[in-house]
Amino acid sequence: MIRSLVAAAALALVSSTALAQPIPDAAPADMDALMALYRDLHANPELSLHETATAARLAGIAREAGLDVTQNVGGTGVVAVLRNGEGPTLLIRADMDGLPVTEQTGLPFASQVRTTTEEGVETGVMHACGHDTHMTAWVGTMRRLAALKDRWSGTLVMIAQPAEEVGKGARMMLEDGLFTRFPRPTHAIAFHDTASAPAGVIGLTPGYALANVDSVDIRVRGVGGHGAYPHTTRDPVVLGSRIVTSLQTLVSRELDPQTPAVVTVGSFHAGSKHNIISDEALLQLTVRSYAPEVRQQLLDGIARIARGEAIAAGMPEDLMPEVRVKDEYTPSTYNTPELSERLLSLFGEQFGEERVVQATPVMGGEDFGRYRLADESIQSVIFWVGGVPLDRWQAAQAGEATLPSLHSPYWAPDAEAVIATASEALTAAALDILGRS
Repeated sequence: MIRSLVAAAALALVSSTALAQPIPDAAPADMDALMALYRDLHANPELSLHETATAARLAGIAREAGLDVTQNVGGTGVVAVLRNGEGPTLLIRADMDGLPVTEQTGLPFASQVRTTTEEGVETGVMHACGHDTHMTAWVGTMRRLAALKDRWSGTLVMIAQPAEEVGKGARMMLEDGLFTRFPRPTHAIAFHDTASAPAGVIGLTPGYALANVDSVDIRVRGVGGHGAYPHTTRDPVVLGSRIVTSLQTLVSRELDPQTPAVVTVGSFHAGSKHNIISDEALLQLTVRSYAPEVRQQLLDGIARIARGEAIAAGMPEDLMPEVRVKDEYTPSTYNTPELSERLLSLFGEQFGEERVVQATPVMGGEDFGRYRLADESIQSVIFWVGGVPLDRWQAAQAGEATLPSLHSPYWAPDAEAVIATASEALTAAALDILGRS
């Protein structure tokens, strides 16, 4: 039977014998071509909002497969539509953007791309989150479904989305008419590779699967002066420290202990010299939750605590802290239970139950959830496909190796296993949703 994934380590229970068997090819006739595409995409990543060559490549492949293609939707987004009679409308998404990470995998096709970000930082660029596997599996799925039109009926909407890493791409495509200019989906599916499971294992979480993600900046103002005469100042470092400490009570004392949430202060900057009390401190927070009401409670609490601590420190009204929620909000991703259970059963039959687990939610973010939020009648699921090479996974379980995470410069998945498994899973899901009765 399908087992519950209590934590990433629980995947060690997956049978090594089962995983040692060959991963079924997504499309045996063109797997070599898919891997060539993958290596090219991996070697030539583009940052969020700049995926022009990548989008053009995917658009050309979709046209060759016989789909009706529109480019530049919500920036560099691609929408490819295949109408095949009456029936449901299925959206399948892949994300295109790389990350400002200098690759250190040592792969022969490792990215050598370098760029300067909009913030003026010179950096390497890498597909450190596996979006290259997502795009390649998207292509494999699209080609198979185009070749299997006699087995399904309905409308297929394949979208290549920009800017997932900055939480903007789905919103941009929706604002540019994704659900009005093109067929509105009844179902939406996607997958994400994971560095927390052996290659070829599928994980799916019914209900909330990924978190609301907010970035919050707090500017703590004070009155600067000489470090030897603190009584003549209002020290923003002390006030900022009080704020950081009190913020910990938002989760530990204001939420039900069974309600997941995270408030992390990831950055605290102030001052320039040992003996100078600064006139301001800058805090940067990441805030994670699932339910919208919990998100709002946390954001309101952050503003309340910042102001309250400033009042307690005797700060005047014109020097109250400034709290800004950045325009990088990623909403939580909710896998609709009906489709989740349907696909868990389907994948168990397709791959064998040893390769399918019911995963626990994570506090990472993914803007795929915006598509269902734009129309809550949509049945929607995003699932995981393990990418850790089996020998590395077994070494890690034996305590003989450590594993890189997603976004690491060392993340090098077993790409063939990910692409083969994901293409097969997406194709099986599509045929189940769109299949002729």
